[in-house]
Amino acid sequence: MSTTTAEPKGAAAQDGGGIHRFPDSQPLRLDSGAVLAPLEIAYKTYGELNEAKSNAILVCHALTGDQHVASVHPVTGKSGWWERVVGPDRPLDPGRYFIICTNVVGGCMGSTGPASINPETGKVFGLTFPVITIADMVRAQAMLVEALGIETLFAVIGGSMGGMQVLQWAADYPDRLFSAVCVAGAARHSAQNIAFHEVGRQAIMADPDWKSGAYDAAGVRPEKGLAVARMAAHITYLSEAALQRKFGRELQRDGLSWGFDADFQVESYLRHQGASFVDRFDANSYLYITRAMDYFDMPGAYGGVLANAFVKSRHVRFCVLSFSSDWLYPTAESRDVVRALSAAGCRASFVEIESDKGHDAFLLDEPQLDLALRGFFASAAQLRGL
Repeated sequence: MSTTTAEPKGAAAQDGGGIHRFPDSQPLRLDSGAVLAPLEIAYKTYGELNEAKSNAILVCHALTGDQHVASVHPVTGKSGWWERVVGPDRPLDPGRYFIICTNVVGGCMGSTGPASINPETGKVFGLTFPVITIADMVRAQAMLVEALGIETLFAVIGGSMGGMQVLQWAADYPDRLFSAVCVAGAARHSAQNIAFHEVGRQAIMADPDWKSGAYDAAGVRPEKGLAVARMAAHITYLSEAALQRKFGRELQRDGLSWGFDADFQVESYLRHQGASFVDRFDANSYLYITRAMDYFDMPGAYGGVLANAFVKSRHVRFCVLSFSSDWLYPTAESRDVVRALSAAGCRASFVEIESDKGHDAFLLDEPQLDLALRGFFASAAQLRGL
């Protein structure tokens, strides 16, 4: 496992990163009261950090994402998950900005998580890994940003769970932000979303190969349970209109099977999503990260008043974006964030993008998203002198 602690510079930073290992003397203190040490954070960088160190943008990934935002995934061989936003001549251009993306703590692509080795036992953590929160993820990111020698981020941006991290950054580290972009996010997890996550977790835990979280020691993986969890979650990422447009009631083959094979194209699609997901994700990480999202409740952390979270963020420039067909994090929840920002005296722009693609629209080809991001960053960059 490679380790990097040096500040990225020059040509090597065009596509850099690695795994930063913090010493025991720099532990990650979790909201639960537990401590992680040594802590490892996997990350990727794109572009160059300018001399003033004023052009750094942190990209925060969603539930099943990772640090490979704009580079080929080492497991799947697929392109980066947000290459349509991060890349040359795109809204986040590495020719202009120094872009950082980390794998969240609790993840399974190099950052310390339940699949990591517990230094106290020499065995995989499994369910002995402490429960984490969105704030813990952000705290670890802040440690990495500081280790890279960056005092203030030009921007932090993320969609879905990434949007949650953006709001947490604004609440916890306002003096280290110039701007913040929350895409298809929310300030708390709804009862409906908690319910969907619980279905996924129960699917994993009901798999005989889960082995009470100790499947690594048993040499097995709960692939069936994890696949079902992914299938159930993926339905929430799409809209009814998108499902109808893509599949309708089209059959997978001529005629019905008169059994329980995948008769319909939508069934085949979901089975493919589940099967491909298990190749790149860890089941216990899925449990921990979904639980972190369920625990996310910014209003609750601030006396029930969301605006209280942003009273120290008045200098930060905010952009909040939602999608009209997103029923996982509907526009009403983004409007709640905007109202709270306004009540706190923050500068916030808001755009609801008309789309029938559902929650996943932030990952798909949406020209209006590009326009909104380009406009916001152009204005912010001018103010920042970039």
